[in-house]
Amino acid sequence: MGLSVPQRCLLLLLRAVGFVIGLLGLAARALDANYRAPRAAPPPAQPLLLLSGLRLARDIRRGKVKSIDVIEAYIARIKDVNPMINAIVKYRFEAAREEAIAVDKQLAEGHEDEATLEKEWPFLGVPLTVKEAFEVVGMPNSSGLVNRRNLVSQTDATVVANLKRAGAIPLGVTNCSELCMWYESSNNVYGRSNNPYNVQCIVGGSSGGEGSALGAACSVIGVGSDIGGSIRMPAFFNGVFGHKPTSGVVPNKGQFPRPVGAQEKYQSTGPMCRYAEDLVPVLKVMAGPGVHKLKLDHEVQMKNLKFYWMEHDGGSFLTSPVDRELLQAQRKVVEHLENVVGASVQHVKLGKMKYSYQLWMAMMSAKHPDGTEALTFRKLLRDHGNPVWPLWELVKWCVRMSSLTIPSIGLCLFEKVSFDSETFTRLENLRKSFRAELIELLGNDGVFLYPPHPRLAPKHHFPLSRPFNFSYTAVFNALDLPVTQCPLGLSKEGLPLGIQVVASPFNDHLTLAVALHLEDVFGGWVSPGKT
Repeated sequence: MGLSVPQRCLLLLLRAVGFVIGLLGLAARALDANYRAPRAAPPPAQPLLLLSGLRLARDIRRGKVKSIDVIEAYIARIKDVNPMINAIVKYRFEAAREEAIAVDKQLAEGHEDEATLEKEWPFLGVPLTVKEAFEVVGMPNSSGLVNRRNLVSQTDATVVANLKRAGAIPLGVTNCSELCMWYESSNNVYGRSNNPYNVQCIVGGSSGGEGSALGAACSVIGVGSDIGGSIRMPAFFNGVFGHKPTSGVVPNKGQFPRPVGAQEKYQSTGPMCRYAEDLVPVLKVMAGPGVHKLKLDHEVQMKNLKFYWMEHDGGSFLTSPVDRELLQAQRKVVEHLENVVGASVQHVKLGKMKYSYQLWMAMMSAKHPDGTEALTFRKLLRDHGNPVWPLWELVKWCVRMSSLTIPSIGLCLFEKVSFDSETFTRLENLRKSFRAELIELLGNDGVFLYPPHPRLAPKHHFPLSRPFNFSYTAVFNALDLPVTQCPLGLSKEGLPLGIQVVASPFNDHLTLAVALHLEDVFGGWVSPGKT
């Protein structure tokens, strides 16, 4: 059930390339004075930057603060911090100012009472950032692809339109990995994003710029998408909350690349927020008419939930061992649930978890029930044109002539070494049986606690030497389960800790309730730059 011989050989080649690039990166950092010591973004000093989206909306409605003052506070923070982290790649400041002034004028006229304002515009006047892969009128929509760098969106993605109608004001769009298919957000259009807790570390991908902007207090609520952990890894690495909803509820329309074939079923658009209390209301707005399926208004009692936990994937040779501090953080959660909450907590060993990457690959290569095949990465890199030749691109990259990044070229190479039909059938059957096993275990009152990644936020380039570490998040896309990523404070070196909270389909309300509880107990987001 493992990788084929050609896939193993290619894996070794990719790791060797990653190791060499990592050494070059270390050498460059040694020569660069800016990298001689870790640097974190300074903590925010303006009090408005330390309020949740819900709190800001309430204060704006009640006239305690003006929307323009909130927007100006965030613009000033972005100007101060973004040059260091390169998270927001295109600003929308003038339009945001005009919209904030219009909000303040609307409120001054006093035509609506507070209850009406809260119902119709729950995020009236609140700043928002959006992953660049989503359409935002007047903003680029390249997804880091050089041949789309001049494309400007003429419409809004459905979720962006929903949030605008709810009163949210976009400040700009945030960086992502090339074509949203890698877990370091770096591309040849916008460059590389840096972690606000240590600029030598990655922000994750593909919604990495969004995670970085939120972690650095350059934004308070945001939009991400997730087909292999693209919400949850950036949320983890940058110390914020992120939710991958049950698929098929929140609209995916209006993003590039558009998921095709079976990928459409397993891609999820969801909220990324600095504060847990914003997750449910932002998700309600994003989801629109189908939101009732997620049972977000159901009350949840922690002591009545059944908790299951597992500390690693069972020892897959593809992934790194789980960092000791992550295991300690998970155990603190387990001990709290057992000793303080008094909930049922059970350690489990799920043997199929060691095939996480293979299950995800089977999902990505599957046909849609209507027979539509998944669009290959090689075609997407040409924006649906003729497929790239990865070996030729690799040669060009070595002499700095390729417009593609090395992760994209590597993914193209690996894509060409596909599963044969017999192996695919075995993996697909395994995926279905594993999903049924977990759903039966969790039922409608159980959640599963699992590490978000084997390591704390790695240094830049490290993912090339461990390309399959993302399987810790990707497995739950393959199983089509809702997951909330929750921060759990900082490590000894000042990097975010965290945990994934998983439930069975359409039980998103359980994971989101646990997120609120964990924020209350463990503190949630911690400002970077604090000593």
